[in-house]
Amino acid sequence: MKHTATTAALGAAACLAMGLARAQNPSPLDIRACSAIETDAQRLACYDKAVGRPNLVTAQKKGNPEATRDLASFEAAHRDVEGTGAIGEGVVAPVSLLDSRWELSPESKLGTMNLRGYKPTYALPVFASSDQNQRPSSPAPNHTVSQDQGLDSVEAKFQLSLKTKAWQGVFGDVGDLWVGYTQSSRWQVYNKDLSRPFRETDYEPEALLAFDTHYQVLGWEGRLLTIGVNHQSNGRADPLSRSWNRVVADVGFERPGWVVMLRPWWRIPEDRKTDDNPDISDYMGRGEVQVIREWNSNEFGLTARHSFRAGDRSHGSLRFTWSFPLVGNVRGYLEAFNGYGESLIDYNHSANYLGLGVSLLDWY
Repeated sequence: MKHTATTAALGAAACLAMGLARAQNPSPLDIRACSAIETDAQRLACYDKAVGRPNLVTAQKKGNPEATRDLASFEAAHRDVEGTGAIGEGVVAPVSLLDSRWELSPESKLGTMNLRGYKPTYALPVFASSDQNQRPSSPAPNHTVSQDQGLDSVEAKFQLSLKTKAWQGVFGDVGDLWVGYTQSSRWQVYNKDLSRPFRETDYEPEALLAFDTHYQVLGWEGRLLTIGVNHQSNGRADPLSRSWNRVVADVGFERPGWVVMLRPWWRIPEDRKTDDNPDISDYMGRGEVQVIREWNSNEFGLTARHSFRAGDRSHGSLRFTWSFPLVGNVRGYLEAFNGYGESLIDYNHSANYLGLGVSLLDWY
């Protein structure tokens, strides 16, 4: 949309970058900071340093069994005080997957302006399409490309996604305001004839008010509720301009090694004269369900999205991701997509996509 949308997106990125530069991470000697560290060995090292104990183990991300056992033993040894079963002073129980990303419990609160991961951050040197969208179109006037663009079927894709807590305790001790930014790009890096252009870059700033919840549903614990606003645009001129604004919500459930996220949304209406894509909700959907599974150092993700309409307005997509260990802290990343809306420019274009590369930051 529009230059205003692009300016807002780039402004959000600049704010996050400034926040990173100014942010003061919690002191390593503050044992509260240990509870939010995702890697078992690093969390154990944090505990050791906080209590003046030598570092015991080193391990790679996600899944060194010995480090996990040492961590459990260490935390259990500090948990009971004189046989009362109480949590020892200055020692925190391990946090859950959702807690590790959203600082839900009081013990995991780390204050504001600490930059955190949001969605996965990755680089895919190979991202192939079964049917590259050569003539993007939209029902909006002057939003249809009339000639083939000469795009390659194989390109590169990368994504950066971060968030920071802007306000902790909005309603006293309840509710935290998070600001997030995600940017994903599709790069025709192998297309020499077109001078290797970026085919599509989507900018997605959002603000979410997050609440810690505790309830049980069929063996799952409801741990997270968010409500917020989301803007997504590609910052391009007509006929390639695409954008929308939404009110979004997240309902998060978990059990050991599993997370399920329900995300419904409502598109904020726009003036028909300025709407780049009036039918986007019938293709990109009105909500999605995401399932994440952590297993043996692997992380599997499946996201299903649908328009929740019947007949010729019934459209959706499936996205599968797999993050796996390679060497040391380097992890492989595979992504497979089927359906509509792999990117904003392809919101009403259906195809299969397959990408392979490396993950710099996973979901959890």
